[in-house]
Amino acid sequence: MRLSTTDIYSFQALGYLGMQELDRWVSSDEISEHTGIARPYLVRILALLSSKNIIKSKKGIGGGYALARKPHLVSLCEVVRAVDGPVAPLSCISLNWHEDCPEEPRCFARNRIWRRIRDAVLEVLGEMTVADLVQDFKQGNNYSYCLGHLLRPNV
Repeated sequence: MRLSTTDIYSFQALGYLGMQELDRWVSSDEISEHTGIARPYLVRILALLSSKNIIKSKKGIGGGYALARKPHLVSLCEVVRAVDGPVAPLSCISLNWHEDCPEEPRCFARNRIWRRIRDAVLEVLGEMTVADLVQDFKQGNNYSYCLGHLLRPNV
C-alpha cells in the first residue's frame, strides 16, 4: 500500500471539515483556502468522498460540504478506499476487489506475507479516524510536508 497525493489531500480536507460543526456547510473555496488544495482538484476529491457517504454536499446558496458523520465515526480505511480503491497490495488478497489466482492454494507469500501486510494496514487505518486528522489540523499540521515525502515509482 502506498499513500497517494489524493489520500493526503483527502486527509487535509477532512481534517478541516472535522473541525466544523456537523450542520455547518463549508464551501469548496473555504476548504481550498484553509488547506491549500487547488480548488479544481479539491472538488474532484470532495465528489469522491460524497459518493461514498463520507461527506455530504448541498447545492445552492448556503450549501457546501459537511461530514456525513461525527469525525470519530469515519475511519481512514474508509477514506483511503473511497479515493484509491483497494488497500491490499495485490488483488489476490483483496477483501473487496478479489481476483482469483491459480497459485492461491499453494502460494507461500500470499498466505504468509501479503495477507499479513494487508491485515496490518487495514487494522491501523481502521483504528484511525477523521478525529485524529482534526488533532493535527488544530495544531497547524496540514500535511504539506507529507506531499514532498510521498514515494515516487521508479522510472
